[in-house]
Amino acid sequence: MATLKRGAVFFSFLRSTARVLSGIRTPAVCKAGRWTKTLNATVASLAVGAGLCAVPFTQVEHLSHDSLVKRAASLVTDSSSTFLSQTTLALIDATAQYSKAVHTLIALQKRYLASLGKLTPTEEDSIWQVIIGQRAKVNDKHEECKRFELTWTSAVRLCEMAAEAAYTSGAEHASVTMRTNIHLAQSQVEEAQKLAMDAEQKMAETKVMEVERMTQYAASLEKNDEVEEVPEAYLRED
Repeated sequence: MATLKRGAVFFSFLRSTARVLSGIRTPAVCKAGRWTKTLNATVASLAVGAGLCAVPFTQVEHLSHDSLVKRAASLVTDSSSTFLSQTTLALIDATAQYSKAVHTLIALQKRYLASLGKLTPTEEDSIWQVIIGQRAKVNDKHEECKRFELTWTSAVRLCEMAAEAAYTSGAEHASVTMRTNIHLAQSQVEEAQKLAMDAEQKMAETKVMEVERMTQYAASLEKNDEVEEVPEAYLRED
């Protein structure tokens, strides 16, 4: 408000000055037309100045090409780091979901093997439907992991190039930070993938157990059939 009041006072003063100067006709003074143009320019200048007084601004510093390149390299490393962090999070989460699905499938298969010979045909069919559905879920999660892993690998390559560009441009701090982020992302992904590999190893062991248990169960069924057929053979001989 104080700025607006000062602007109004300036305009009032200039208008009164213009009226006074327009009445002067001495040779020592410029013509009225020149004074009018001068006053109009002055009023416009003051009007702009009054408006700018209310808007804070800073003077733009002079930047060299080297400093501009360093700033651009830092921006590249920042955006690359964001891309890497997002893909790392997506891959870790997908890998964790895959590991969880594998462990669930292992539990279902062990439960089925422990129930062999104790289930009715309907119950056996029901649990097999659940196992088949879980196997499909495991496959879907595995495909999702592979898709995110490809994107994450591209992000790592991009970050490595950004770190190299930052180093050659003189932005050493941005380069070091970028390489630190790469190592951290790689260690986190390796840890998640190790858990997934452990789950797959247990899944393989369960598969071997399933084959052995099913073989034993089939052999026991054949043995029972032979025992039941013996009396019938003796009856036929009699």
